[in-house]
Amino acid sequence: MIYNIIIILIQPLVWIQLLWRSRKAPAYRRRWAERYGFCQGKVKPGGIMLHSVSVGETLTAIPLLRALRHCYPLLPITVTTMTPTGSERVQSAFGKEVYHVYLPYDLPGAMSRFLNQVNPKLVIIMETELWPNLIKALNQRGIPLIVANARLSISSAAGYKKFSGFFSGIMRNITLIIAQNEEDAARFLELGLKKKQLAVMGNLKFDISVTPELEAKALMLRRQWAPRRQVWIATSTHDGEETLLLKAHRQLLTNFPDLLLILVPRHPERFLLVREMTMKAGFNCIMRSSGEIPSSNTQVVVGDTMGELMLLYGIADLAFVGGSLVERGGHNPLEAAAHAIPILMGPYTLNFRDICRKLNKAGGLITVTDVVTLVTSISALLTNKDCRLYYGCHAVDVLRQNQGALQRLLHLLESYLPQRNH
Repeated sequence: MIYNIIIILIQPLVWIQLLWRSRKAPAYRRRWAERYGFCQGKVKPGGIMLHSVSVGETLTAIPLLRALRHCYPLLPITVTTMTPTGSERVQSAFGKEVYHVYLPYDLPGAMSRFLNQVNPKLVIIMETELWPNLIKALNQRGIPLIVANARLSISSAAGYKKFSGFFSGIMRNITLIIAQNEEDAARFLELGLKKKQLAVMGNLKFDISVTPELEAKALMLRRQWAPRRQVWIATSTHDGEETLLLKAHRQLLTNFPDLLLILVPRHPERFLLVREMTMKAGFNCIMRSSGEIPSSNTQVVVGDTMGELMLLYGIADLAFVGGSLVERGGHNPLEAAAHAIPILMGPYTLNFRDICRKLNKAGGLITVTDVVTLVTSISALLTNKDCRLYYGCHAVDVLRQNQGALQRLLHLLESYLPQRNH
């Protein structure tokens, strides 16, 4: 009851936050009805519902969603997100092949309206989004809930423990939590989850690959953009990082005058800001969305398109993965690893600690701390092809050695769904 009172009381603050965010990202101003469970005509009931809060979780879910569509072609799939960027990623990946709406805020009435429309046979939540009213409603309706690819950081677990009685009650209503590793599993058990409600299956993020079609497209784009130039890419960058990366690029151009940088900010609302920053720093730059082919004078391409990160990695000789030179916890390095290119990250990799630990141990990750170490490391890689091959091969080996979680998950889901079509 206390939780519901708090959720109701903060709604005006939620509206203010949406309006504030909409200044830079107008999509936050739209589709508010969906956020309160009004989605009539936008979904088809009786299928699978999958929730991925934003872009990172959605990218992880894409191979799973494709496999579910292949195995259960007659079951409708509804994908929910909380952010416009997550929404855009779902729509660009699947179009009308899946149904998509925002997950409502965790109000009892909103969740009830929403579930009346979707009426799923099974609900899958990616990673760890524990919404008490959603979980309670699913339990009351007898709808199985699986939390897939679940992770629970030390700090999050400590926060949940302060309300252990509340969260242990929530845990009892979850059908199954599939943890990424034994450490995460142990933290869920400490919160009151029973062993019979828990499985450990590895990390779904490893189950990505470069398709022949993507490889061919990347090769063609590389021939168009930089047939005789070296290319480095900096992805998922945040405020404070681009300044450092542009300083590094300026220094690198002294010894590598033909070097091209592809700079991809994490958030779409910052695309134009990063372009202005790049131009003010004196670089000749173009936007990827313009469709222009970089000329010999182009020094920076700002990646401002959605759903092209895997393609852009494919035309680079090495990659820096952002959110790691500033304290954002880092972003996923495995898409770069899939292309067997060297990966550089800053020291802040808390969000991908297990993955980065594996890469680092195998010699597939280079840690940099500032502009000096960034320039030194990139210079060494650009100068030495064998060095690039060494780090790239070790990175892709880590990716391949840790695959298989997707097939294990699909096998487990069979008991919750109609007989799959072979």
